[in-house]
Amino acid sequence: QVQLVESGGGLVQPGGSLRLSCAASGNIFRRNSMGWYRQAPGKERELVARIDSSGNANYADSVKGRFTVFRDMLENTMYLEMTSLKSEDTAVYYCNTHPAYFGWGQGTQVTVSS
Repeated sequence: QVQLVESGGGLVQPGGSLRLSCAASGNIFRRNSMGWYRQAPGKERELVARIDSSGNANYADSVKGRFTVFRDMLENTMYLEMTSLKSEDTAVYYCNTHPAYFGWGQGTQVTVSS
């Protein structure tokens, strides 16, 4: 069973930046589209960024131009570079395949607040 472990979250001021990491226990990036998802309090989990097996990326309109998703195939790690963070980006961030297939990890909390 593949395990996905997210890290890199924290408290950041509006306008700040963070880089999230997603480490996979198996070599799943070569065969699967992967996604970064987030869930804010009281809201459903949503997809914010997706990268396919060829490295093509797509983004939700709310993060387009601010977030960048990329992978390190040798390290079996996916990243989400987040810039110009806004309070509405506050959420728990998760990674999974897209569509989501594996069990959800614990996520990593991102809080954007002054």
